[in-house]
Order: sequence, then structure tokens, then C-alpha cells
Amino acid sequence: MAKIEKIYIGGWFQRTTLHLSEIYDFLKQADSPLKLDKAKLSELRNEMRISSVEMKLGNLDCVIVKSDLGIEVKIYEDGLIVLCKVNGLSIKNEIQTLATYYEQKLSPGIRYIFSLGAPIPKDLANIKTIFPYFIILDNSPKQDIKELFGQFKQEKYFEILKKEFEIYRGDKLYVINNFSEKLSNIEDFVEEQVFIREFKSQLHRYLNLHRIIWERIADVKERGKIKGSEVGLFKDKIESYSKTINLIDGRISQMGTYIRTRESIAKNNAGLANFLDVLDFKYETLADTLEYIKDIWNMTKNYVNSALDLFSSIQAASTESSVTNLTVITSMGVGATLIGLFSEKLPEFHISGVMYFLIVASIGYIANKIMKMIYTRRMYKISDVKIVKDIK
Repeated sequence: MAKIEKIYIGGWFQRTTLHLSEIYDFLKQADSPLKLDKAKLSELRNEMRISSVEMKLGNLDCVIVKSDLGIEVKIYEDGLIVLCKVNGLSIKNEIQTLATYYEQKLSPGIRYIFSLGAPIPKDLANIKTIFPYFIILDNSPKQDIKELFGQFKQEKYFEILKKEFEIYRGDKLYVINNFSEKLSNIEDFVEEQVFIREFKSQLHRYLNLHRIIWERIADVKERGKIKGSEVGLFKDKIESYSKTINLIDGRISQMGTYIRTRESIAKNNAGLANFLDVLDFKYETLADTLEYIKDIWNMTKNYVNSALDLFSSIQAASTESSVTNLTVITSMGVGATLIGLFSEKLPEFHISGVMYFLIVASIGYIANKIMKMIYTRRMYKISDVKIVKDIK
């Protein structure tokens, strides 16, 4: 049986020291400077079963929360959240306890205190997080590690073997086998791995969202023609894509700062010296990937804006045709009425005149409906520059 010391899970979403102070106020005394429901704040805090809260100052300030469930939570000012639990009777149960606490106790409270202001795009808000979980072992034989991977039905992707420690990684499973009592910064390493993995995961989501938006627009553009009745609906969709892109664009622009800060702190942490060759290249790779996503996202934004302009012009052309048609019909009706008036010496109220007016109005109404139907079914040409698709 493997000697399991601790189990960790974690996540990251960009925050600042301003957010951290709001988190502290909420966790400490269910308070918020915003106009939020006090009763709900208190209820959400009580759900966490908090036994203590403290602020720890350092290179990155953090709030340390302890729950009477035996869970310790660290929330850093850059948004990194790491949950830890000492192993109990069943490792799977402990991991489930951590995941449930994060999803059902901690996250609802954090979401509520940040529920005002710019929203998270719905394309991202509904994504269920798949946690990496980290199992720290104390000088365990390789057979125990093999059994752990089998227990979680995980395939081993790679291993890093050193004198002081070993790292084995699967898809969602990291196993760190500690051989040295002097190796005291394993938790720092876990935190950096959570940050790197979550940072990369966010970039991957943005890449996939770029693909989805691009293909949805391209599917319509590549038809070559579009019905007048579809123009307004598709224009509304493009406007929603544009809002999503603008929201995410701000998030992407912020991300470079977090890489530089984390990299600087890691390189100046003497306790992480043994892990640096594992971590070092990751920061540079993440920075390069971020620049790539920025370029892709900028191209996506331009593509959406050009599509919006294109379909706005098609909608304007369709509307202009309808207005012109309505003007002609109205003019015909007015002309017919004037002819009738001038054909009599003095206009007199008569039932035949009322009937005549109703008939003219009905003809105009029916003609207008028919013309509108024609223009909604009319096919409009989509004129766009043809490009060869690259593989993204």
C-alpha cells in the first residue's frame, strides 16, 4: 500500500489583489462592499464550514482557509486556488470530497461575490472543470505507483526520475514520490503545475471557441447566397459572437502579466531549484502559445467584424427594397384617391366611397404583404473574399 501524505486539486482564473481583499472579507465575515444580499452571503459562507481564515503576505498574497472537513484552501491574488487534504481511508473518496467542496461549496460563493460587472461568456461559463489531482507519496516502491495508476484507470504519459523525487504523470493524475526529508517545496511545485495546466487549458478553450465561431460564419458565407428572411437572424448571431469576442479579448490581454509574475517568483524560489528543469521551459512555451492565441483571436475579431458589416449591408439592401415598394404602393393609393376626388364636382360622403377606400386600402395591404414575402424569400448574394484555410 502506497504511503500517501497529501492530495491536492486546484484551478486558476485570473484575479488581482483587489479581488483577493473581497474574497477575504467574504470568507472572514460574510461581508462585501457591493450591493449583494447579506443573507445569501452568510448562507454561502456557512456552506463552507469554515474553521479559520487568515491572510498571508508574500511574493503573492494569499488567503488560507481551513474547513472542519479537514480541507485547507489557498487562494492567491493572481486567482490560483489549491485545495489540500491529508489522506484518509479511501483515496478516491478523498479526491471526491475535494472536488465536491470546490464545486458545490467554494465556487458558488466566489461566483456570487463577483457576480456584478463584466460577465463570463456563456461559452466558457458552462464548461465543467476537469481537475488535475496530485498525490504525494512518501518513499513508495514503483509497484505501488503502478497500482495507483491502475486504480484510477490512467495511462502513464511520462516520468521524471531524480535522486530526491520522482514525478509520474497521467491525464488527470500526477504522482510525486518524495525520497528526501529536505525537499520541502513540493507544495510550491504542485501550485506551479496547477497554474501551468490551467493557463494552457484556458488558451485551448479560446482556440476551440475561435474554431467554432469561424466555422459557423464560414458555413453561411460559403453558401454564396442567403434568403432575406435569414439575414436578420444571422446578423443577430454575429453580434452575439462580437460581444463574446470582446469579453474574451480582455481576458487574453491580461494573461501575459501572470506568466511573467509566476516565472519570476519560481526562479527566485530557492526551494524550487530541484524542480526548475521541469518547470523552466513551460513558462516560455506558455508565453509563445499566448502570443499565438492573441494573433488568432485578433484575426477572429476582424473576421466577425467583416461578417457583421457584410450582413448589415445585405439587411440594409433588403430593407431599402421593402421601403421603396411600400412607397410605390402608397403613392398608387393616394393617386387613385385623388383621381376619384377630382372626377366629382364636390366630394360627398357616400357608402360607395367608403367601400372604394376600403378596397384600395386592402389592395395596398395585400400587395405590401406579397412584396414583403417576395423580398424575404429573395436570395441575396454574399460577396466575400475567398481565402485558403490554414490548419489551426
